Amino acid sequence: MKQKKLMLLGGLRYLKPVIDAAHKQGYYVITADYLPNNIAHTWSDEYCNVSIIDKEAVLKEAQRLQIDGIMSFACDPGVVAASYVQNKMGLPSFGPFESVEILQNKDKFRAFLAKNGFNVPQAKGFDSIEAAMEDSDWCPWPVIVKPTDAAGSKGVTRVDRKENLKPALEYAMEHSISGHILVEEFIDKQGCSSDTDSMSVDGKLVFTSFCAQRFDLNATNPYTPAAYSWPSTFTKEQEAYLTSEIQRLITLLNLKTVVYNIEVRVAPNGKPYIMELTPRGGGNRLCEMLRYATGVDMITAITRAMVGDPILEPIEQKPYNCHWAEIILHADKAGVFDSLELSKDLKAEVVEEDLWVKAGDHVDSFEGANNAIGTLVLRFEEEREMEKVLTDVRKYVDVRILGGGKTWLIIIGYRQNDETLTDRVETSVLRTAKEWRAAA
Repeated sequence: MKQKKLMLLGGLRYLKPVIDAAHKQGYYVITADYLPNNIAHTWSDEYCNVSIIDKEAVLKEAQRLQIDGIMSFACDPGVVAASYVQNKMGLPSFGPFESVEILQNKDKFRAFLAKNGFNVPQAKGFDSIEAAMEDSDWCPWPVIVKPTDAAGSKGVTRVDRKENLKPALEYAMEHSISGHILVEEFIDKQGCSSDTDSMSVDGKLVFTSFCAQRFDLNATNPYTPAAYSWPSTFTKEQEAYLTSEIQRLITLLNLKTVVYNIEVRVAPNGKPYIMELTPRGGGNRLCEMLRYATGVDMITAITRAMVGDPILEPIEQKPYNCHWAEIILHADKAGVFDSLELSKDLKAEVVEEDLWVKAGDHVDSFEGANNAIGTLVLRFEEEREMEKVLTDVRKYVDVRILGGGKTWLIIIGYRQNDETLTDRVETSVLRTAKEWRAAA
């Protein structure tokens, strides 16, 4: 039999479990983007250099390579192109291309929700900063300003009054692919919001998950998720309502077999909102976390479905087998990574410690999901113990960074005792963290 070819758009490390699942099924994997040095290309069978936001270029390459399926897993910018190719080539698809366009554009999505009677925040989209500033009297302060087509919380700012609006609009525009931005009513939350993955098969929502999405208020961007835990903080009634509304949305858009990344929240008045629903697995290893917590393997299921093969292990609702948490490791400031230290008081099973940097590597502050430096997967026997850790992560998880005031004091002392101070100081920046401390 001819080996089936699966094209995956993007090249980040979150594709690793999908590539592994595809290889286990015997598929030939092609990864595609315009950055040949991205890590996922080292794991695939073939690399295709193409811009994943250029749907016509992706289609041309897909036709040339005679692929059997395509998806953009954990890579938001490629979802529209993947859907376009699916529909043009008659491949297994998420659903109608027009539906995917609605889901992938925050402005269109808000309008669709409002038209169909879903709970939805007030929002307006703009093609220019000037237009947004001129039409700002409607704003129900505070508002959230964001690009309509960016993921990973890049370009997102909360604005509490009109005088602070313009810088936020400029920041959002910098991160927008299409040059389109959204100004939206800020919906505060009751408990934690949820941002996790679910799956439909032939249009039926067969597995739904809700989590507690957590943020680091001291991060450069406090709207970038910094941790997740399962179960959620919602009531059973709130989860039931949201599940029903998600199914109604899937039915209205005629979506098919899809893994979704879904963000929802419950307002302080108890009103639940669907904030985002995108036809892709989420970043931050969410499907992997759910496989740990429930045993449900959505990754293998969607990999088979996307090349037209039947799903062998049925996807069905299952309970969480314990209390699970994922901490997104990140730096408080830009600098040189030194070490990761876990407290002896951390009363949890460390299931995975996945660190993507080594001592001496430069790291950036946590402005977006792309600035993460690893993940920590924890299993707790007691919810109380998990909450204690997640409400004070720095007490238990210490990401040590060399840089800023403390490091410069060391360098100043070093310079005072050395005649060739310029060359020595510049060279020290290139040393490993261990050598840097020894030199001081």
